[in-house]
Amino acid sequence: MLERVSLFRNTRDFFHLLILVFTLFSLSISYEFYNYKELTKFDSQLVDATVLKQYTKTKLTKKGKLKTYQVLKLKSDAGFVFYSTASKKLQNIKYKKIQVEAWAGKISFYEYMHGFYCFSKILKIYDDTSYKTKLNTFIDAQHSNANISLLYQALFSAKQLPYKLQQLFSNLGISHLIAISGFHLGVLGGILFFLFKYPYKFLQNRYFPYRSYKVDSFWIVTLLLYSYLLFLDIPPSLLRALVMLIIGFILYDRGMVIISMQTLLLTTLLIIALIPRLFFSVGFWLSVSGVFYIFLFLIHFKEWSRWTQFFLLPFWVYFLMLPFSLVIFGNFSIYHPLSVLWTSLFTLFYPLSIFLHILGVGNLLDSSLLALMHLDTKPITLELSKNILIIQVLLSFGAIYKKSFLTLLLLFSFSFFIYAIYNVT
Repeated sequence: MLERVSLFRNTRDFFHLLILVFTLFSLSISYEFYNYKELTKFDSQLVDATVLKQYTKTKLTKKGKLKTYQVLKLKSDAGFVFYSTASKKLQNIKYKKIQVEAWAGKISFYEYMHGFYCFSKILKIYDDTSYKTKLNTFIDAQHSNANISLLYQALFSAKQLPYKLQQLFSNLGISHLIAISGFHLGVLGGILFFLFKYPYKFLQNRYFPYRSYKVDSFWIVTLLLYSYLLFLDIPPSLLRALVMLIIGFILYDRGMVIISMQTLLLTTLLIIALIPRLFFSVGFWLSVSGVFYIFLFLIHFKEWSRWTQFFLLPFWVYFLMLPFSLVIFGNFSIYHPLSVLWTSLFTLFYPLSIFLHILGVGNLLDSSLLALMHLDTKPITLELSKNILIIQVLLSFGAIYKKSFLTLLLLFSFSFFIYAIYNVT
């Protein structure tokens, strides 16, 4: 068997990549800056946006009175995200598309890229006739419990969950299963490859034996997955997964190493170059971190059997991602470590739930989900310094090259597990 070659054979290859990335980044950031100038050209601007979040907030005014109002998180059609406020009497318009007059004339370019607050006035609430809404209505009709319906809508259409449900799943350590990510894309890709295989083989043997099943099936499945991304408004973690899938196949087809940090680096740089605002996305970097630790495991323990890798990898990812989870979210419960089990079972649950909903009997698993959602998690909140992540990242990079750093990384990450268990018991 021929040995696969590395992506970057020398410094010159890496330098060429940097030139490509810099060129793409320059074009992308120039386009973003043009949109920024258009938005801030006048004191106010008309903006079409989708309401991602809507919640009520109360604060004490300078005169000592309580003021209640609603906060809206909006994503414009141009891609930028901003917050605004509205009257407490505003109807529920969450997930609807609206037109607002936004006073964003004085924001900086950094604020435009990162997310900003501005005053706005709602001018129009559009009739919601999108396919995503129709899908959510189809899902909702199969469930009598509102929370179960919202859970499936989050799984299938990337609909954001209410805060209480987000907290519940965070306490259980399964937020990564509810928010659509590369894990879901991998499961969907596997299902599509399986469904496509036998019809294609049948036709190939009779009409086009000269075609390559691997190449044709890959690009057809990739096109379907990309269509799904567009349907979901391109979540960052899914975009990372799809780009990595394409890069991985191209490298595989050319006899290059796929499981390497070079592949992850190439994917990350290209995505940031094409969509610079993802640099500020926590979800995107958590997705990259998850893949980083999977690759780190497969690189250092590639001599282990497939079954050993399959059994240990979920534990490995759980412990090494735990510091990120505790620092960023701060939630932990006694059920949190069981997320390793839930993740394994989810590989079966996800495709089964899709199949059941297609048949119109998506409620068959509702009782099991309700039992899970009614667990008395008794969560605790841990306030940890963000400097911890600096140490975690430095040890992680060192672990690429030295097994001594790998040992330190494991001990460092596992110590947070011990700390969390000590505080919750």
